[in-house]
Amino acid sequence: MSLQDDLTAVRRNLDELTRKVERLERQAAHRPPAGGGSAPPDPSGMVTIPDTPYDSSLWTDTDDEGLGARNRRAP
Repeated sequence: MSLQDDLTAVRRNLDELTRKVERLERQAAHRPPAGGGSAPPDPSGMVTIPDTPYDSSLWTDTDDEGLGARNRRAP
């Protein structure tokens, strides 16, 4: 392809993208806002994370991420 053919293809794709973005903007302008945004979150869906430390026995067979395996030197 020549440079002129490439530029023509880019212009065509850019025009198509512009048309699609304009269409999406028109559709978004006609839609009611999703969720309203002003309602407080539903507390029943929230999870409380305790401040107490986790049981260290959960981590006995894991590697320290970024540091290599336990009881071995990092490279």
